[in-house]
Amino acid sequence: MTNLTDALHIPDTQSARDERHLPIQRVGVKDVRYPLTLRVAGVAQHTAASWDLDVALPAEQKGTHMSRFVAWLDTLDAPLDAEALRQQLARMLHLLGATEGRVEARFAFFVRKRAPVSGVQSLLDYQGRWIGETRGGSTRIWSEVGVPVKSLCPCSKEIADYGAHNQRSLVTIRVEQRQPIDWHELVRFAEDAASSEIWPLLKRPDEKWITEHAYENPKFVEDLVRDVALRLNADARVGAYAVDVENFESIHNHSAFARIERG
Repeated sequence: MTNLTDALHIPDTQSARDERHLPIQRVGVKDVRYPLTLRVAGVAQHTAASWDLDVALPAEQKGTHMSRFVAWLDTLDAPLDAEALRQQLARMLHLLGATEGRVEARFAFFVRKRAPVSGVQSLLDYQGRWIGETRGGSTRIWSEVGVPVKSLCPCSKEIADYGAHNQRSLVTIRVEQRQPIDWHELVRFAEDAASSEIWPLLKRPDEKWITEHAYENPKFVEDLVRDVALRLNADARVGAYAVDVENFESIHNHSAFARIERG
């Protein structure tokens, strides 16, 4: 592309000097939809991601080379894990002639689940996110999952003569990886702490089991966020983290919410 530009004598306006003396911390492209390959439970899984890509721009440079972000995306042909993202981020910065920058990819991934009684199998979708950022000569890699689960109210169970209100909850876990952690392992941090995990395909014996299991395992939103955080605290592969839990209340027209952060 550079050779063609030179041959056609097309001016490179982005590389011109800027005299306003203002650096830009982040400049790039947002919501670029492009394929992504992950490795989930040891198996390559193809999905599509919405990408945000940016770099820091020095005060003296007029603009960045926007087309190079997409050119970089087009070269990602292997499954992306934490170490690969670290390497690819460095390559993106080199391609853009930058020393600082950020990559974010939002996507869906799937885990095959077996119902608790019938054993029927189906795929449940989860929301994933990769974030890689280089600032001040240091690179940090974050992975995030959004996990739907079921929660049952301990107070409702205690005061009601029969039954208890329960609802779907969303547990969002963002961790800085010190060592590799698979996507399905991040999912288990949330599902193991909930009143019950959920499945897309169930038979009647499964529905009975889930209802009774959740009733015997009530969790406030505070209980759920703390139990997830305890699991993360006990795992040496996890650095800094943030856990958000939102209960989509069945007896209110609002949600209950809790967050715990470390680092």
